Amino acid sequence: MLARRTKRFVNNLIDLTPFYIISYGLIYSLFYLGEYLDNYELSQLLMNLSYLEELIIHSIIIVFYYFIFESLSFRSMGKHATNTIVIMNNGQAPTPNDILNGGLCRTNPFDALSFLGTNGKGWHDVLSKTYVVDIEKFKTGQILANELDQIGQSTD
Repeated sequence: MLARRTKRFVNNLIDLTPFYIISYGLIYSLFYLGEYLDNYELSQLLMNLSYLEELIIHSIIIVFYYFIFESLSFRSMGKHATNTIVIMNNGQAPTPNDILNGGLCRTNPFDALSFLGTNGKGWHDVLSKTYVVDIEKFKTGQILANELDQIGQSTD
């Protein structure tokens, strides 16, 4: 039922596209707004951002990106493309707090390395107690579980 590593990798590649569009769009918009308003201090501030400041801005954007998409549909753009969904370890839908926790865990710069392990789960999944599953396999599993619960029950 778990999404394969290749699907998780494709999810990440697809999700990087809107992330970079948002990140650079925001920074360039603020830069050109400063230029347009003759506020060269804003332009200089953006041009002189340190690596740490850029990392903080990107972390905030990534948390918001996943929080907005996964709070609405439990799927990011990458998950929509690969037909996967995020669920809790008990099979239930994650709460907004669970999704926020997963997004915050993604800001760990070593999170991508966690997929090199044998189980193919990222630290953001482990720490937020979520799974990324194939939707069709998950639905099939739900139907089977429901039918097993009904064994021995009267149909009268």
